Amino acid sequence: MRTASAESQLIDPRFSRYQLRIARSRIQGLGVFANETIPKGQPVIEYTGEVVDMRQAKRRINKALGPHGSKQICLFRTGPKTAIDGSVRGCGAERINHCCHSNLTSAVIAGHVWFFSRRRIRKDDELTLDYNLSIEAGRVRCHCGSPKCRGTINRKPAPGNMTIPAKTSPAANR
Repeated sequence: MRTASAESQLIDPRFSRYQLRIARSRIQGLGVFANETIPKGQPVIEYTGEVVDMRQAKRRINKALGPHGSKQICLFRTGPKTAIDGSVRGCGAERINHCCHSNLTSAVIAGHVWFFSRRRIRKDDELTLDYNLSIEAGRVRCHCGSPKCRGTINRKPAPGNMTIPAKTSPAANR
């Protein structure tokens, strides 16, 4: 096993189509960076880890957010009943940070999560993904620094699609 510093950790090429490395991020903690130019529209890296059902995923979220938790959640939902926990056997893609104007997008293909380049990514650019966290998960402040930053890693609700808590909904008052 390699014991290199975080500044020089490479992503396993079995899961990445391009040379990538893990290094300190200006966004948060460690991030993933391109060691070469990546053209627009290309599969870049697969998000790997332990496949869990949603009950297990919710337990892991509660543990991470609890008083003794790490507050680091590396879960990617792959469907209505499953998620991938990148903190268990992840390939490094779990280190990709959120950005409101990200250079990656995701696609679930036959139960596998792939990140694709949204635009050309230059050598030494940090790879970023818009997490689009559910509003129901609670508001989480964004640190991306993008001029297009919306201030939160949560997705904005569509106009007219606001979730109304049951105790304040008109139906609850009947």
